[in-house]
Amino acid sequence: MSCRDRDTDSVPHISNWSTALSPAIPEKPALEGLEDKWAPQWEARGVYQFDRDAALAAGSAELFSVDTPPPTASGSLHIGHVFSYTHMDLVTRFQRMRGKHIFYPMGWDDNGLPTERRVQNYYGVRCDPTLAYDPAFTPPLQGGDNASSKAADQLPISRRNFIELCETLTAEDEKQFEDLWRQLGLSVDWKLTYRTIGHEAQLAAQRAFVRNLGRGEAYQAEAPTLWDITFRTAVAQAELEDKEQPAAYHRLAFHRPGGDDVHIETTRPELLAACVALVAHPDDERYQALFGTTVTTPIFGVEVPVVAHHLAQKDKGSGIAMICTFGDVTDVVWWRELDLPNRTIIGADGRIVADAPEAIETDAARAAYAELAGKTVFSAKAAMVELLKASGEMIGDARPITHSVKFFEKGDKPLEIISTRQWYIKNGARDADLRARLVEAGKQIGFTPDHMRVRYENWVGGLTGDWLISRQRFFGVPIPVWYHLDADGAKGEPIVPPEDRLPIDPSSDVPDGFIEADRGVTFVGELDIMDTWATSSLTPQIAGGWVTDPELFDLVFPYSLRSQGQDIIRTWLFSTVLRAELEEGRIPWKNAGISGFIVDPDRKKMSKSKGNVVTPKGMLDDHGSDAVRYWAASSRLGTDAAFDPQNPKQIKIGRRLAIKVLNAAKFVYSFPEADGAVTVPLDIDMLGELNSVIEAATKALDEFDHAKALEVTEKFFWTFCDDYLELVKERAYGAGTPEAHASATTALRTAIDVLLRLLAPYLPFATEEVWSWTHDDSVHTSAWPTAADTGVVAAPTGLLGAVSAALIGIRRAKTDAKASQKSDVTSATIAGPAMLELALDDLSAVGRIASVEFVESESIEVRDIVLAEVAELPTEGV
Repeated sequence: MSCRDRDTDSVPHISNWSTALSPAIPEKPALEGLEDKWAPQWEARGVYQFDRDAALAAGSAELFSVDTPPPTASGSLHIGHVFSYTHMDLVTRFQRMRGKHIFYPMGWDDNGLPTERRVQNYYGVRCDPTLAYDPAFTPPLQGGDNASSKAADQLPISRRNFIELCETLTAEDEKQFEDLWRQLGLSVDWKLTYRTIGHEAQLAAQRAFVRNLGRGEAYQAEAPTLWDITFRTAVAQAELEDKEQPAAYHRLAFHRPGGDDVHIETTRPELLAACVALVAHPDDERYQALFGTTVTTPIFGVEVPVVAHHLAQKDKGSGIAMICTFGDVTDVVWWRELDLPNRTIIGADGRIVADAPEAIETDAARAAYAELAGKTVFSAKAAMVELLKASGEMIGDARPITHSVKFFEKGDKPLEIISTRQWYIKNGARDADLRARLVEAGKQIGFTPDHMRVRYENWVGGLTGDWLISRQRFFGVPIPVWYHLDADGAKGEPIVPPEDRLPIDPSSDVPDGFIEADRGVTFVGELDIMDTWATSSLTPQIAGGWVTDPELFDLVFPYSLRSQGQDIIRTWLFSTVLRAELEEGRIPWKNAGISGFIVDPDRKKMSKSKGNVVTPKGMLDDHGSDAVRYWAASSRLGTDAAFDPQNPKQIKIGRRLAIKVLNAAKFVYSFPEADGAVTVPLDIDMLGELNSVIEAATKALDEFDHAKALEVTEKFFWTFCDDYLELVKERAYGAGTPEAHASATTALRTAIDVLLRLLAPYLPFATEEVWSWTHDDSVHTSAWPTAADTGVVAAPTGLLGAVSAALIGIRRAKTDAKASQKSDVTSATIAGPAMLELALDDLSAVGRIASVEFVESESIEVRDIVLAEVAELPTEGV
């Protein structure tokens, strides 16, 4: 047991103390305006600029390269973009501070259907490739999303005029996107920007295609094609979205020669003219006798076989179904695997084609078909039902159901399947060797979290067809081929340009050996463009200068990181791995960081199609970028994050943290600085605990666990502010010995210096502001902290935690006594482990305790507190 009196005369009264702050430290630090202050300075100083010469000299081992997702430049960014792009930026900032050279470009995905639709609606136009270019064209509307959403109201213009409008609008959108990314604090080198419709992108996309074609990996084929009738274009498997839609089962009678009718149930009676077979499961006993026989269709009287296939569902409808060309993707599988004829009756406009299939032979059947020709599928269904009712071949009334229907992810009408000639790239669906190589490539990539690799593998394993890359649209990279024409005008073999002629536009450029007058006579140009993913799948090649700068490409490829959302594993991630495997025979990046979804308060995914997205501009303006970054950083990769714009709790917590950084640092810098070593045990233990934080945060960020690194850093920061600062401020003001004063101020400044660097990736604006008060350089190019920075080698003893617990006890005792925390205490007893006695002076000072008795104990306890009497002021003469 020991007793210690506090020398109150040696403690300066704070109210009488003043220290002139550094001129750089504002009187009232605030978050407001920091984005406008620091973003331009970072750009002017080149803080985030890629130093090519230094990176080449250091080699790829000292480089951290990022394959940045190019956002679609057709509208506005949403809060999900801020979420995932912040995750990418956190680890990039960390690696920069670790001393790595950073290759961090930004791209804009500005070609494709979304851009075209936005241009149509924005300017009130639509593209008609048959029209001539008008150099003086002015669009009928000059802005306004959805100002003209109906095709009938849109003015037809030439392809070139349409593309010029696409380029104008995307340039405006991209500027807004860049401004928002700068406000968020993305540490991108803005000199390394690219566009997926730009010259470098067209070079890379067309070069890759020409090489795919030369190696037999690209080919053209007539095949069933998923078709969006609104956009009038083919759609790839990766762009599908299932939506629940109302429908109805219609029970129809197919006729057996001399036997009972066979009843099937279908939701698409309008496709009866396209029926090529009936199918049932091979184990379904009800239909065993029918396999190998034929039946005739109602209304049209066409003889079709009854076949068996394992995909038929016994419990769906009547258990036997009609196979049509084509009602859904299962029809395509049956058609292909059972070698059935093609009787497609739906055209590219979504209407029933005029000519009946050859199998419909009788006059009555052709007359019935004529009643359907030219109708939309909706109107044709109604007409077909009336014909079936009139013939007595529809049994009972339609039975309403709800079922899943395929949509183009950006479309608003169900997809149809029509027969078209399209370009494909092999993706392993029908090539077991390529499929195995793609699975192996996935194993070589470090997925975070690791279970996202399973989604990639499941996608590769579930592919049913090669990658359809051609689109019947206008704003995109042209497929670089022409075709020979025979005497009848029929297309022959493609004419492929040499690589040194790329990029080309076959609709206006002429192949070698021909002249423009030959167009339409002996050659014709391909009008289709590449799917946007066929370009975006080459972002590593585009950003890295694959075609134009092989020295740079060899340095950055394979990239260190691909950061993206989980919803585009099947599209962007897979297609990039595929293109790298086909062209390079290696993986495109070493690591893939996969962000989770943003969900609304009802845990529903936020998306534009659901109408529950939140645009981030308002959140950044209202709460500050550091606060929004903190919210994003609080979620681990792969974890969904709930967001309630009406009550953004996590953002408010982040704002509080950023404000505390400003105020705590100002408080620390207000203490008179003294030269000296850290000698007081409490100060040593605090820095020892900080060493543990440095180690844990560094390990977490090395493993792409930014949330854990933030968690351990933030926890220590609040202990530092709430407990340690309070405990040592009397010494920092000059109480006690000069050595104790120097120990406190040195420890405080050392801790703040380290904490600013630990928090810099998360709160880039607040930390840069504070760093500038005492440093000439940027915190973001300073060295990531190590244990050597604290000057302490001893492991933490637990003293800081014990003293913090005792401080809580002192505060609680005063609260229980309904006394102010500033109340003086005559005496108190503090019990705890022996090491706690090393900090009694600081505890006495913060608790304003004149006399402390210490008792050694396993548990920490503050008791026997005697509050000093407060003398009443005289009232006379007042």
